[in-house]
Amino acid sequence: MTLDLSSLKEAVTSLEKTLRAACSSEKMAALDKDQREAIKAGVIKNFEFTYEACWKFIQRWLRENRSGTEAADPRTRKDLFRAAARDGLIRDPLVWFEYGDARNLTSHAYDRAKAEIVFQAAVGFLPDAKYLLQQLQNRND
Repeated sequence: MTLDLSSLKEAVTSLEKTLRAACSSEKMAALDKDQREAIKAGVIKNFEFTYEACWKFIQRWLRENRSGTEAADPRTRKDLFRAAARDGLIRDPLVWFEYGDARNLTSHAYDRAKAEIVFQAAVGFLPDAKYLLQQLQNRND
């Protein structure tokens, strides 16, 4: 079964756009503090839903492309990322564990220090999310 990757592609593109704005010194310098914080909050929100979409698509791909036992094997998200790395969908499961930790920070009360940690995680996450999307597109048959 072919997976409809359009929602993942849109999520990755949205994260890329917000990061591009947030990482542009020129654009950010033209904004006031509240606007800069709003842009960073947008990055964090995009990171949240892109991360969620990524692990769900990994899960779907494994279910569609692995036998019953192998597809049901990942019991935790860490197991899922290890399986994805074995299949070449992602490069390094350890960084995906870190992205999961950063994602978990977003579910707690707002804190500037935590927000900065998540923002930095989003910066590192984008290339890995794009890699996953490319691998899924290459193997989507």
